[in-house]
Amino acid sequence: MTDELPWAASNQAWWDERTPIHSASEFYDLAGFVADPEATHLRPFEIAEVGDVAGKTLVHTQCHFGMDTLSWARRGARVTGLDFSEPAVETARRVAAEIGVEADFVAGNVYDAVELVGGRTFDVVYTGLGALVWLPDVRRWARVMAELTAPGGLFYLAEFHPITEVFADGDLTVEQPYFHDQAQMWDEPGTYTNFDAATTDNVSYQWTHPVGEVVSALVEAGLTIELLHEFDYTLFPRWPFLEHDPAGRTYRMPEGRPSLPMMYSVRARKPG
Repeated sequence: MTDELPWAASNQAWWDERTPIHSASEFYDLAGFVADPEATHLRPFEIAEVGDVAGKTLVHTQCHFGMDTLSWARRGARVTGLDFSEPAVETARRVAAEIGVEADFVAGNVYDAVELVGGRTFDVVYTGLGALVWLPDVRRWARVMAELTAPGGLFYLAEFHPITEVFADGDLTVEQPYFHDQAQMWDEPGTYTNFDAATTDNVSYQWTHPVGEVVSALVEAGLTIELLHEFDYTLFPRWPFLEHDPAGRTYRMPEGRPSLPMMYSVRARKPG
């Protein structure tokens, strides 16, 4: 996501190729989202913790093809979405037109977000699930988030819990360190919505950011933390023994097994 570093091209190619796979997937159910004006791609805890957004300006950084962004628009926000993948931004614009929602989508590097939105600030700055692992410098990211937030405005992050990254895919064997600064390089076909998808751009680079590092970065950037919540469920069958809740489209540890944090959220405020 920074043009000067060699991993940036690999990550962008990875997302460019997977955007049409994701937008056609059952996981996202884009057709259902378009057909039902009441449909949302937001999780209930996000809606509850962000609160009423009607009439507020909201920017969604690292928005992929905009389903979360447009879900906030359906709740009354005046939305801007930003993503570094041109195919994702083009898809988001198309979907916005199809559902008749006014939205502004911008293509570019999240670290350049302030310039890309013309120096505007927003009542709500939102970052959704699966974003931070693609960024090497979380303190730089936090400074950008704080700059985007209007005085008195709200910053909100929902993320997968980094503790889940230390375990092997098949079980709870500790395989990776929780604290490390180096990128993990992956060379795998497919994607999280279809592991069997035929793909050619398969190299990606990701970073694990401990919760303490993320929260500290937001505080250092000048934001005041209002809440930090952890959740004992996730959106994917991270391990084969997780139990599926079809109604909530979530997965959690089976009854009788110790729970683990699998997602978390942070809400912060910029002093006004």
